[in-house]
Amino acid sequence: MEAAAPHSPAEARLTVTSPDQMRELGRRLAKVLRAGDLVMLSGELGAGKTTLTRGLGEGLGVRGAVTSPTFVIARVHPALGDGPPLVHVDAYRLGGGLDEMEDLDLDVSLPESVVIVEWGEGKVEELTDDRLQVVIHRAVGETTDEVRQVTLTGLGERWASVDLTVLAA
Repeated sequence: MEAAAPHSPAEARLTVTSPDQMRELGRRLAKVLRAGDLVMLSGELGAGKTTLTRGLGEGLGVRGAVTSPTFVIARVHPALGDGPPLVHVDAYRLGGGLDEMEDLDLDVSLPESVVIVEWGEGKVEELTDDRLQVVIHRAVGETTDEVRQVTLTGLGERWASVDLTVLAA
């Protein structure tokens, strides 16, 4: 893939065939993330959003087991080394837009953290023009319901020169 022109979306489409592969994708994705990155995860219940985030946590080397923060809304995982902390948000139960999200102070956390937001569509886009959108779909017609189609789209200047196809390795 050639480097995208500034502000053109960088994109990659991958097929993931197991939870272990989803977790490994998260570990690989962690290598391209840095402090200040916002990652929005979407997909139906059980698609693998939290499994991907577990792999991200492992790849970033953060403290604590990464579990779904559905009932606490947000969980901070401090870095064990010199990397950025991981802020994992589940916005599923939040009905409002950014106003409701402001109580979480994500705008304060974002510059020094990697912020992952599950179910963030229509709620966190105003935080930054630079974000990575990850959409996970169950593959239709596959013989196993473990198969997922993952589309990663990098938006904004931050992602313009990032080759997301390296994640398929």
